[in-house]
This record gives sequence, structure tokens and C-alpha cells, in this order.
Amino acid sequence: MTRVAAIDCGTNSIRLLIADLDPETGSITDLDRRMIINRLGQGVDSTGRLHPEALERTFAACREYAALIAEHGVGPDRIRMVATSASRDAENAAEFTDGVREILGVTPSVVSGDEEARLSFTGATKELTAGPHKPPYLVFDLGGGSTEFVLGAEDVQAARSVDIGCVRLTERHFAGAGLPTQAQIAAAQADVLAALDEAAKTVPLDAEATLVGLAGTVTTVAGIVLDLPEYRSERIHHARLTVEQVRETTARLLSSTHDERAAIPVMHPGRVDVIAAGALVLLEIMERTGALELLVSEHDILDGIAWSIA
Repeated sequence: MTRVAAIDCGTNSIRLLIADLDPETGSITDLDRRMIINRLGQGVDSTGRLHPEALERTFAACREYAALIAEHGVGPDRIRMVATSASRDAENAAEFTDGVREILGVTPSVVSGDEEARLSFTGATKELTAGPHKPPYLVFDLGGGSTEFVLGAEDVQAARSVDIGCVRLTERHFAGAGLPTQAQIAAAQADVLAALDEAAKTVPLDAEATLVGLAGTVTTVAGIVLDLPEYRSERIHHARLTVEQVRETTARLLSSTHDERAAIPVMHPGRVDVIAAGALVLLEIMERTGALELLVSEHDILDGIAWSIA
């Protein structure tokens, strides 16, 4: 067994996985898996820079994670931190990189969209091939600043990252506490459809494949559809959602006030203001692929990062 620590720092959240891996069997045993909403991508879409408050929130999370990593006895050669969309876009990304290195003792990998997609694919599909969910798989990782699409079976056949995500769309179109207007929703949809057109130039989105959705928007929508009294990973992992369920949930979220969304039992406080835009992206993906059903996975880029260490 190999003990590793994987950190995924995205636009909206920073997540940690400390796990024991068995490369021979492909099994992964979680020792600690947690998430902090740090909103590193605050304002990046409009300013092109990482906000000082966002950096400090991120560094505070890294200090907490560093203590947990030391507690579990993971050496620096078995730690990897991957940073994604917000870090790729920011002029002052060096401030982020230097601060993380000082706290964790490792330099974060600011990966390309294609590499992000491949890590997500590995994390989501490594356990699927032995079960009832047959390849090929069309995997999408719906993040805060970008969404990655990957088509493949045992190996990746095509991958593309595009700049649509729950934080980016919220800041562009749904800013403010009020309900989004029909004009704002239409403008957001136009952005999503344009991005899907770009993705489809590389990844055949209408391919006959098992559609697999990853990340917080997807898992939160699943929890809402399942009407869970609290967030339960074991119920959400590998849940199946129909396009009609996603359509109904998206309509509900777009027509709900901030307080109404906050009162949903599975809703993380850090997702309340961005979940409606995220659900809209999810729905448009399902509509574009023609999929009648979506397989939800709790295993994603974080698990892919862990396997990349091993």
C-alpha cells in the first residue's frame, strides 16, 4: 500500500484526500477526505487577478491540510497539489504558488485543461470497468471556472476544457441577491451553448457512452433529487439522475431565493449563491449529449491526483 496526500484547488473549493492505494488491485482506501469553500476564483473572470482575501482563505485551508498530512505521516514525496482554472487565468498566480510552497513544502502543479480532464477521467472511471457501467465513458467535471469533457474507455480518446463553471457564470450573469431574470438566464445559456460548441470540436458530445458527472454542482443536484435530509456521500455516489429530474431541479433553483436555496438540507453554504448557474450548465450538458440518464460520481480529479502520485 502507498499512502498519499492529494489536494485539488479549484475556483470554488479546495479539497484534500489522504488515502492508501494498492496499485496492484486498483483499490483506494480513504483515510481523510474533506473540502473547504475558499472561492479562489473570486473576481478572476473580470480582473484577471487572484484577490488578496481569496489567497488568504486558500492559505488558511492549506495550513489546516498541512497539519492533517503531517498527522498521517505522509512524506513530501507523496504529496501533490493540483491547481486548476482560476490559477491558470490569474496574472498574479506566482503569489499563490509561492504561498502554497511555503506552507506545504511542495510546489502546486498549475495544470492545463487537458491534464485536468485526464486526471478527472482516471479518478471517475478506475472503479467502473469492473461493474455494470460499461465503457466508453463520457466524463464531465463541472467546476467553478471551467468544465472538462473526456471521452474514453481504458484510455482517454479525446479531452477538452472550456471556460464555463458555476462561479464564472454567476459572476457574469447572476450577480446580486435577486432572482435571475429571463434575459440573464438566456445570456448564461448562450455562454454555455457556445462553450459546448467549442468542446464538441474535440470531444464528440453525442457519442454513445455512459455519461458520468463529477464535482460539487452535480453531487448537490443529486442530493436534492434524492431528497436527502443531509449530505450523504454513500447515497450520492453512483446515483442515477434522469434528464427530467435535472430539468425540474434546475427550474426550482433558478426560481428560488437565496434563503430558499440555503434551506435545502444538502446545500453547502459555499454553494448557495452559485448552484443555480451550475445546475443550468448541468442541464445544458445533458440536453446537448442527448443522454436520458446521468451517473453521478463522488470520485473525481482528487482520486486521479492520488493515482498520479502512485
